[in-house]
Amino acid sequence: MRPGESFAFLGPNGAGKTTTIKMLTTLLHPTSGSLELDGLDPTTHRTEVRRRIGVVFQDPSLDSELTAWENMDIHGVLYHVPRQARRERCEVLLRMFELWERRADLVKTFSGGMKRRLEIARGLLHTPKVLFLDEPTLGLDPQSRNQMWTHVRKLKATEGVTVFLTTHYMDEADRVADRIAVIDHGRLVATGSAAELKQQTGTDSLEAAFLALTGTTIRDESATAADQMRQVARVWRR
Repeated sequence: MRPGESFAFLGPNGAGKTTTIKMLTTLLHPTSGSLELDGLDPTTHRTEVRRRIGVVFQDPSLDSELTAWENMDIHGVLYHVPRQARRERCEVLLRMFELWERRADLVKTFSGGMKRRLEIARGLLHTPKVLFLDEPTLGLDPQSRNQMWTHVRKLKATEGVTVFLTTHYMDEADRVADRIAVIDHGRLVATGSAAELKQQTGTDSLEAAFLALTGTTIRDESATAADQMRQVARVWRR
């Protein structure tokens, strides 16, 4: 991947998209094979890799009892961004994502789209080379989704950030991603641009190409460890 490119992971529920992201971001250790991110092995250079990446996971991670500015500032402190540089960077990013006028407001008063924009802005505060977005527009209305990708395209152009994303929305991948990887049952089954995947499968849309590569059987999302613990807790409370 070259700086400023975007790469999308597509796959049915339970296909392993999030697992792939977690391995690349040092949260999971691969059972086999090898990984490399910006020339480093995430399994042996975890700290160095984490300095080079920004991550926005599907589950919200903002502190809703703090303001937008406070959420940004704490992140900068954790990444040892010098105070003056941190303040300047916070302003640049909050303006870029159209949140500057709301910087002193508590996050719990924000809409879903505003929270997502703030999470992405926060993930960029320490100037990462690679930004990982795990289902960043899940649950957002079409207007918020469109605005989100407008901002992502802008930051790619202005900051040269490489973007890795997972999404269930084929139109997003078709419009935003320079390259696409299709994962099924934990295996990489195809990779290329949207046009190349359509040509490979003899289809006229990315959705049709996706179905041709992965089949039409409905999948159930595999429960995570946290989901399993919640289920156990519910049983014990009965």
